[in-house]
Amino acid sequence: MIYIENVFICIAAPLLIAIMCTDKRSRPAFVFFIAGMGMCLLSAYINTFFASYYGADITQATVELAPPIEEIMKLLPLLFFLLIFEPKRKEAKRAILLISAGFATFGNVCCLIENGASHLLFLLMRGFGTGAMHIVCGAIVGQGLIYVWKLPWLKVAGTFGLLCIAITFHAIYNLLLSVGGIVQTIGLLIPVFTVFAGIGLSRLIRSKLLQKYGNIRTE
Repeated sequence: MIYIENVFICIAAPLLIAIMCTDKRSRPAFVFFIAGMGMCLLSAYINTFFASYYGADITQATVELAPPIEEIMKLLPLLFFLLIFEPKRKEAKRAILLISAGFATFGNVCCLIENGASHLLFLLMRGFGTGAMHIVCGAIVGQGLIYVWKLPWLKVAGTFGLLCIAITFHAIYNLLLSVGGIVQTIGLLIPVFTVFAGIGLSRLIRSKLLQKYGNIRTE
């Protein structure tokens, strides 16, 4: 029997040592990554509890329970960071990516331990697909919050709306993976293409703005 908290300790321990050895400016990156892994661990506990409580099968737990639980848990460290430290936009964006990457990394490690490492191609696709999915969902909520929180009257409704979009994307991804076959492959590729499309669109918009307004100062 594998205890995922033991896996968490083994991964987090070197990162905690690195925090003590690195400079002050680099420490937040390690903290956010560990926070993402910690939220993944807590999500697994909560998901297991609700699946047992409602008698949900694997498909129901994966498609109906996991997306809202994981997206809410992934949002908590970011909300804490925004509320307590009031970071600049660049710092908030970095936090979003690192929390999402930590969450996806620990999820992939647990999947690897549970299912083995014999199917390399599937593991590669799942690793990139799941990582991209969590990055996309994190970016949807995080990037949106940066702008929504500038308008006090829109904070609650805006946060809820962004969270619903992320949960829907996550649920569709999990649903496609549960089907298997070519549909599963399509599901694994959708987040990856979404990331590339987002990067391309972001660079295009920035290029247009640079052409129109010149150098853009970021916070």
